[in-house]
Amino acid sequence: MRKKLVVASGNAHKLKEIAQIFTEYEIVSQKDAGFDVEVEETGSTFTENALIKARAASKALGVLALADDSGLCVEALGGAPGVYSARYCGWHADDKSNRDLLLKNLKDEKNRTAYFESAMALVYPDGKEIVGHGRTYGKILFEEVGENGFGYDCLFFSDDLQKTFAVASAEEKNSVSHRYRALCDLKSKAGKIE
Repeated sequence: MRKKLVVASGNAHKLKEIAQIFTEYEIVSQKDAGFDVEVEETGSTFTENALIKARAASKALGVLALADDSGLCVEALGGAPGVYSARYCGWHADDKSNRDLLLKNLKDEKNRTAYFESAMALVYPDGKEIVGHGRTYGKILFEEVGENGFGYDCLFFSDDLQKTFAVASAEEKNSVSHRYRALCDLKSKAGKIE
């Protein structure tokens, strides 16, 4: 019987990705665990936002809670969209609108260097907190390539894989992704997560 790990997210794509990486746990969304609240991400960094979400779920449910905050950082845009990646085009933005705005903002830009960054926060019911960090580097293409993944995956050409995340298989992406690296960092700091 696998131990349950509550993830403070309602994003089905993120939950699936975390479950594929954290295979030793049964990943449960905060909603399925009984906390159906969208916590406002008021932090100015990925770490602050991950901790805000994990603390809220852990406190509400009295359980160990994991939260991820991640996004795309583009060098030529001063690190944007960054913590606003999911709402780059506005509060109710969808993936396509966000990608369209990114391409528009990079229209004539030659420097397309970018990275995905993830902060993974683990908050225990006793208040103990551990945060892992991960990055994966690449560049932004001029047009979308591939059908897999979500968010900016079809625009992000991975240095590691030499293809977009949207062309890569889930296994390939998860072997080099920012989320995978953040989880590895978190595991190395936390040891066996109980």
